[in-house]
Amino acid sequence: MERPAWAPHDIDISVPSVSRIYDYYLGGSHNFEVDREAARRAMEFMPGLPAIMKANRAFMRRAVKYALAQGVGQFLDVGSGIPTYGNVHDVAQGSAPGTRVVYVDRDPVAVSHSRAVLDGVPGAAATTGDLKAPAELLADPVVTGLLDLTRPVALLLVAVLHFIEDADEPLRAVAALRDALAPGSLLILSHASYEGVPVPRERTQAAVDVYRDIRSPIVLRSREEVARFLEGFETVDPGLVPMSRWRPEIPPAQADPYASSAFVGVGRKA
Repeated sequence: MERPAWAPHDIDISVPSVSRIYDYYLGGSHNFEVDREAARRAMEFMPGLPAIMKANRAFMRRAVKYALAQGVGQFLDVGSGIPTYGNVHDVAQGSAPGTRVVYVDRDPVAVSHSRAVLDGVPGAAATTGDLKAPAELLADPVVTGLLDLTRPVALLLVAVLHFIEDADEPLRAVAALRDALAPGSLLILSHASYEGVPVPRERTQAAVDVYRDIRSPIVLRSREEVARFLEGFETVDPGLVPMSRWRPEIPPAQADPYASSAFVGVGRKA
C-alpha cells in the first residue's frame, strides 16, 4: 500500500481508523481502502451511516452558531477528527473574526491533516490529546496558549463519547473538563444510541460489531445515560433531543430518517 504524503510515517495504514472511516462517510479523501472496507461492511447493516454523520455535522454547525450568538468566542473541539468543509473554525471565524479554535484528537492522521489545513489560519490550531486524560489535555501548551480558560469556552464532544467505554470513566472525564471551564461556558455534545435508528436493533448491533472487530468499540447509550454527561450544566432549549430536532433549519419531518439516530444537546455552566 502506497503511503500518501499526508500520512505520518509512524502510523500503521493497514489498520482501520475511526477518524478516516468518518472522513469516508462525509465524502472526504483522507482515508485508505482498509477504512473504506470497514465502512462498507458497516453500511451493509446500516446504509444510512453517511446520513447520520452528515446530520451530526449539521448539528455541530448549528450549535457553533448558537455559541457565537451567546457571545462565546472560544472553542475546544475534543475528538475533532479529520477536518472537512464546514468545520468549527470555518463556521465560527466566518461569522465572528477573532474566534479561537483548538482541535484535539488522539489520531495522528487527524492531527497531521488538521495542522496542514490550519497552516496560516490565525486563531486556530490542532494538537494531540485524549478525552480519557483530561488533565493532560487541559495542560497542553497549544490549548493554554490559544484559549483563555478563565473566560467562557464552548467544549465540543461531538460523536466522541460513544467511543469511550464505561470502564474508562467517561463521566469522570467530562466532569473534569466541566470543572475547569469558566461560568458561561457551553458543552456541545452528540452521542449515538439504539433509540431512533430506523432499522431493527439486530442490524444496528451488527454495524456496531464492525467497530468492535477493528478494535474501536462503540457504546450506544440510552437517552437517560447520555443525559448524565450534561450533569452540572443547565441544558438549553430544546433539551437533549434527536439530531433533527435541535434548533433545525428544516422541519424534522423532512429530515432523513437516520437523522434521529443520535441524541444531541447543549448545556451551559452557571
